[in-house]
Amino acid sequence: METRIIPADEAGIAAAAEAIQRTRPVAVPTETVYGLAGDATNGDAVAAIYAAKGRPSFNPLIVHVDGMDMAETVATFSPLARRLAEAFWPGPLTLVLPLAEDAPVARLTTAGLSTVAVRMPAHPVIRALITRCGHPLAAPSANASGSISATRAEHVAQSLAGRIELVLDGGPTEVGIESTIVAVEEDRLRLLRPGSVTPEMLTEAGSVSVSTSDNGTIEAPGQMVSHYAPSKPVRLNAMERRPNEYLIGFGPVAGDTSLSPDANLTEAAARLFDVLHVADAASAPAIAVAPIPASGLGIAINDRLRRAAAPR
Repeated sequence: METRIIPADEAGIAAAAEAIQRTRPVAVPTETVYGLAGDATNGDAVAAIYAAKGRPSFNPLIVHVDGMDMAETVATFSPLARRLAEAFWPGPLTLVLPLAEDAPVARLTTAGLSTVAVRMPAHPVIRALITRCGHPLAAPSANASGSISATRAEHVAQSLAGRIELVLDGGPTEVGIESTIVAVEEDRLRLLRPGSVTPEMLTEAGSVSVSTSDNGTIEAPGQMVSHYAPSKPVRLNAMERRPNEYLIGFGPVAGDTSLSPDANLTEAAARLFDVLHVADAASAPAIAVAPIPASGLGIAINDRLRRAAAPR
């Protein structure tokens, strides 16, 4: 199968919708990273996403919707969930909620769980594609399972060449790391995956506490120990380069390239996967990464880096 990169214009969105109708997944930009989109209500379409990524079927997918009307056909919203949706949607927050009664989502999308991960993205291309298809889209990151997420169309083509038909090119993504995922309970939130919506932001909007989940079960994407991984070993908190390492800098640690010379965490998050792709393609057989502050957006960046460096 030839993998084509096409513009994310009206004609491209129409072509992508047609492919999705044929249960063929397509790569599409979101504000976070590129997603691999398919019909969340069709088990064959969801199976094709898993097959293209080589993704374990126990790892659930995020269901993307274009508005609250569609979201409410998928999930049951408590008052707390509604407050969070009002505060952060459309945007980079995924809510894990009980499945709505008679939800049209395929069982394979939720990996058989009684909950569903749902998000209303902000990027106009995926929003237009959902609306054109007329149903929610499952859309994990558009890369081979466990490897570096794609923040550019060419990253997708490199990772999934021959596995998918189309990549809609909407340019580099803005946020650069995957959405924050929280499980919404009656009077608290459990953080399942950190992202650009921080625990402090969630507490302020929801007026509830946010705890970190470590119950050992996979409830949402991005919880596998080894994930977002380059093909090379990764060493963290490096102040200087060792022989045969490509050094990714931050702030005062210059490196071969830098996530942010000014130690700006927003810039670092947007550049993270892009820089990991560059390091993975370099001639050095190993990668080292400078220390990143463990606060604010740095929590999410360090989460991705720890998973990239985990044994595999």
